[in-house]
Amino acid sequence: MLQTVPEIRPQNSPASAQDLHVSAYRYMLLARLLDEKFAALYRAGKIHGGVFLGRGQEALSASIGISLRKGDVFAPLIRDAAGRLAFGETVLDAVRTYLGSSLGPMRGRDGNVHRGRPHEGYLPMVSHLGAMISVVNGVLFARRLQKINGTVGAACIGDGATSTGAFHEALNQAGVERLPLVLVIADNQYAYSTHTSSQFACESLADKAAGYGVEVQTVDGTDLAACLKTVGEAVSRARRGGGPQMVTANLLRLCGHGEHDPSDYIDPKLKDSPLGRDCLKVAEDFLLQQKWMAPSRIAILRNEIIHEIEEAVARVQREPAPDPFAEEWQAISTERLNEGAEER
Repeated sequence: MLQTVPEIRPQNSPASAQDLHVSAYRYMLLARLLDEKFAALYRAGKIHGGVFLGRGQEALSASIGISLRKGDVFAPLIRDAAGRLAFGETVLDAVRTYLGSSLGPMRGRDGNVHRGRPHEGYLPMVSHLGAMISVVNGVLFARRLQKINGTVGAACIGDGATSTGAFHEALNQAGVERLPLVLVIADNQYAYSTHTSSQFACESLADKAAGYGVEVQTVDGTDLAACLKTVGEAVSRARRGGGPQMVTANLLRLCGHGEHDPSDYIDPKLKDSPLGRDCLKVAEDFLLQQKWMAPSRIAILRNEIIHEIEEAVARVQREPAPDPFAEEWQAISTERLNEGAEER
């Protein structure tokens, strides 16, 4: 007898096209402003470890998180703040992890970007490129064995990850098993500082899907409307039993690999090309053109978000850091420690 996954996160399906676009834009703006706050804290010496911004990738990322629903699985990467927020991460969780609070979901462990809540389908990332695809495959296959039906798993990677063995092995596995995987590739033209021309010889990353029997679509990653449509349709096809789906998004990382990276290797011609458009500005212009938001409402929203972020940072800065002498060195996933995290 088939089961359905329990409702473990808020349903994220706005009722209309207007609601969908406005909601996605809010996550994009929230992610952008939160990233900017983290960058400022990093420069002030308040954050240990790296800070990796998603500037230029928010439209694609938000489209993933908002297209998923209760019981789905999401494996984001370092530039997926918008998708994390759309999937249900709170500003407080993000700030607590970056500032190393012991009250955060990871209790101050394992760096500031490896955060998640596995019991809610939100997987902490593995830094090794391409590794999270097989993790999502494993969750989906386990659910199949448990006769849990109707869920989708989304994994995010960059163009560099498509050159790793983990990518090919996991995509082959997903194709053979016909898993409801949605693999989203942010083709941002550079794997750190290595341009795509030095990474692969095929004309497009979409060409890599054919060998594994995986359906693929390519989208303009700077266009929120296009991303919502393409990613949403890929998720729907996977949910209906259409097998693994791959989405490749063409865009440009509008910042360095991290705040430590000046990104002077990025070709200025790319910045001046359509790939270099700021997806946040494109989305804002679209909303204004459709008269779905007014400039005054956007200004109010921005101020509300800034206030929310500043409140979260002020609160977390008063919270305790982990005490290595009092720490219970057990896996965070143990039942008791997980319950403790939920109470926080």
